Amino acid sequence: MTLLAPSRPAPARAGRDTPVRTRSRLGLPFLLALALTTALLGLSLATGEYSILSHDDGWELFRTVRIPRTIALVLSGAAMSLSGLVMQLITQNRFVEPTTTGTTEWAGLGLLTVMIVAPHATILSRMAVAVGFAFIGTMVFFLLLRRVSLRSSLLVPIMGIMLGAVVSAVSTFLALETNSLQSLGVWFQGSFTSVYRGQYEVLWLVLLAVAAVVVLADRLTVAGLGEDVATAVGVSYQQMVLIATALIALATGVVTVVVGSLPFLGLIVPNLVSMARGDDLRSNLPWVCLSGTALVTVCDLVARTIISPFEVPVSVVLGVIGAAVFIVLIVRRTRRSGA
Repeated sequence: MTLLAPSRPAPARAGRDTPVRTRSRLGLPFLLALALTTALLGLSLATGEYSILSHDDGWELFRTVRIPRTIALVLSGAAMSLSGLVMQLITQNRFVEPTTTGTTEWAGLGLLTVMIVAPHATILSRMAVAVGFAFIGTMVFFLLLRRVSLRSSLLVPIMGIMLGAVVSAVSTFLALETNSLQSLGVWFQGSFTSVYRGQYEVLWLVLLAVAAVVVLADRLTVAGLGEDVATAVGVSYQQMVLIATALIALATGVVTVVVGSLPFLGLIVPNLVSMARGDDLRSNLPWVCLSGTALVTVCDLVARTIISPFEVPVSVVLGVIGAAVFIVLIVRRTRRSGA
């Protein structure tokens, strides 16, 4: 990418050095993290009240429930973490992610709308409407950021949370008017209990968003430096913002339809990875995907076992952890600002 061109060595030498640098970044620590995440996923496959070894239909339950649930953990964890990373990059603010900008609430409003207008719509139709509403809601947030002068970066997520609260209030009103409040609560609870074969396959679409972010990582990095810098190096800032918004909307809409809201996941993971490894977007991408998968798997295991044989929504566990991390980040930022 042209942003890094001035500081790079000659092309022939760069061709030799770049793979070496990449291997060092994804070396032993990444392999250990990958092994730990794999172990967590194996534990997720083995966790459950129904013994798959002592029942005749155990293998069938394993294939129809356990495997889809574990795949959903991987896809939703990676997708929401990556969405938070891209959103923080574009807005140049570390406190934003789909659940602190109202994107998830817009996706939920789209889901409710299609249920009211077309109650027998397929899951693909629901997903398409949810993605469309999430795209509109994210663009509304970005337009508000351009029009409102915010002196403190802490006010940006507050504005997003307020926008999300307004959209959530509209959804609640519509749900009350149409006797859909219970369905709305089930969708938004953020749980993997409803993930099984035949209901989770649309989650594979988030791989398109992940692949697109990997391909466009350098251009997104340039866009994250601001419109003036992006224009100076020949990158269309408006085009990259639209593409980033579409990718965020796709990931958020699909995860909302299948799983529900996963609060703060896109806030926690990119910040922790950035604190540990710096702000190199391209090299952080595999770490963000892996860490998001590991975190949502740990939270799901806690949710499944803390009051066994019952289960609490994974969003409850994520909300507690995310709120604590959110407060710690705000305190750190406030201390730095005051230093």
